[in-house]
Amino acid sequence: MALDVELAEIRDFLGSHPPFEALSPDELTAITPRLSIVYRRRGTEVLAAGERVGELLVVRSGAVESRDEDGALLERGGAGTCVGGGALAAEVPQPVGVVAIEDSLLLAMPAAVFHELLAQHPEVSAHFSQRARALAAAVSVQRTHRAEGGGRAVLRTRARDLVTRTPVSVPATATIREAAEVMSRERISSVLVTTDDRLVGILTDRDLRTRVVAAGASPEAPVTSVMTPDPVTGHPDALALEVLLELLRRNIHHLPLVVHGRAVGMITATDLLQLEHANPVHLVGEVAKAADPAAVAEVARRLDELVSSLVRQGTTAHDAGRVVTSVGDAVEQRLLGLAEAELGPPPVPYAWITLGSRARFEQALGPDQDHALVVHDDHRPEHDAWFAALAERVTDGLEQAGYPRCRGEKMATNPSWRLPVTAWREHLLRWMTTPTPQAVMESSVFFDLRHQYGDGSLTAVLRDLQRETAPRSPLFLAHLAAHACTRQPPLGFFRGLVVDRSGEHRDTLDVKRGGLLIVAEIGRLHGLAAGSPATGTLARLEDAAADGRISAPLAADLRDAWEFLAHLRLVHQAERVRAGEPPDNHVPPASLSSFEQRHLKAAFGVIRDAQSAVAQRYPVRTLS
Repeated sequence: MALDVELAEIRDFLGSHPPFEALSPDELTAITPRLSIVYRRRGTEVLAAGERVGELLVVRSGAVESRDEDGALLERGGAGTCVGGGALAAEVPQPVGVVAIEDSLLLAMPAAVFHELLAQHPEVSAHFSQRARALAAAVSVQRTHRAEGGGRAVLRTRARDLVTRTPVSVPATATIREAAEVMSRERISSVLVTTDDRLVGILTDRDLRTRVVAAGASPEAPVTSVMTPDPVTGHPDALALEVLLELLRRNIHHLPLVVHGRAVGMITATDLLQLEHANPVHLVGEVAKAADPAAVAEVARRLDELVSSLVRQGTTAHDAGRVVTSVGDAVEQRLLGLAEAELGPPPVPYAWITLGSRARFEQALGPDQDHALVVHDDHRPEHDAWFAALAERVTDGLEQAGYPRCRGEKMATNPSWRLPVTAWREHLLRWMTTPTPQAVMESSVFFDLRHQYGDGSLTAVLRDLQRETAPRSPLFLAHLAAHACTRQPPLGFFRGLVVDRSGEHRDTLDVKRGGLLIVAEIGRLHGLAAGSPATGTLARLEDAAADGRISAPLAADLRDAWEFLAHLRLVHQAERVRAGEPPDNHVPPASLSSFEQRHLKAAFGVIRDAQSAVAQRYPVRTLS
């Protein structure tokens, strides 16, 4: 009797998962006794790459994942996931390895039973054929990522990829003549100045012209007297696009690449601008040369085409967000420069800060504006007209360039978001030390901030205050936790996808509000609690895991979920652009393959688990 009950449970389990839901109850009853049960401990191999598959495995409980030969995640699934079906159907070796990521029970269906099902049920055969094609496509995409070099891969070019020689340096004890001789001999336009291998300065051709020849300095004077001390530096892993933006922002032509104080390379504006024409580096260069806001907007309209190119090249969502954000930064900075040129110099120093997804380097197409102005405390009431005019010109220019105004008025045009630094400090302290749910919800975007233009020291005051105060503000963190748990992923009780049933977005789900924003809120919470200096979601999760705020496996799962959802949105937006429709975040699940739908459910499930972990760690229930 007990055996009959167990067989009935297995029959009902199979009948609730694709593709076995296509079988009749009698057919399910007939095949159930022909199955066996296999157990795999967490971390053990379920199916090896290259293995000849002798049976179909169906996850009864637990979870498995498949990765390519370089460890890139291809698929992850829980109960109902079929393992080896595509290879078994095509009678080819298993293309990728599958590993249990939890203690797992699997139902094993002999090959003879499996092939009987394929012969009798075309829909079952079609299911496994589609899975095989989807897996092959995923493997192909990962191989394309690895195979990309120069040329079309320029969108993903890192600063280190542009370094063609080891950096040339002279000691700080050298004379100007000695430094110039090194530059001449090595045929370079700049030389680094070091003390004990640590970078202390840079001497360029321009310095020799303006500070030595024109100023009549003695060639025997120390190089330290004419070098630029503590020069602006970059990191080798920065995108080439970000490096160009930094050069344009600072009006410099050389950027040493530094790791732990030691120079590992040097790149110049010429290195960057020699990259192929049809890429974001060139786009940023054109924005920087635009003569007026209309010209800026004209260049910015090519961003849609850029995103389509990113999708075609298989760029990761993380890298795509950085590229799109960097173009947006260039637009914003050029508009600020044009506004200053029109209005004249500012009456007091100020900082323009960018907020939200732009600050996190996670922008996609169609984002609204989020920014604020931090004004020096020497500000007087009569100065506000200048800053109000600046804010209006830049906000209007951004709107022309395709960035809609924020419906919540979180923009520098709002006097409440255009304040002296002391007033901002008071706001931040109040939000963090005596928070209210409404205030935290309205101000949460301000906790993703990044300096954009002007006096960086003003931004640093607020950024440092956040980093120092947030970890010591448990009530504030509890409010952030409650906010992160308020919005639920569009996943039903039985882990089905929940779509809008009416209205403009009927039969779609919002991957931004139902997924990406929740991950960003969780990352913000844990990052602030850990005192992380990062603003990006993935970097915050990494810092939080290192600090013990979140388990390393859950942080890894959230990173994978974020990357998948962001990539899904990127592809969806590119398709809408190609169809002549405005980009949005509303993806119709019916347009996705079963492979993608399974990933989507898994991603939303990870987010739901992360929300549960947040609710357990922070006293969200005590706030009601």
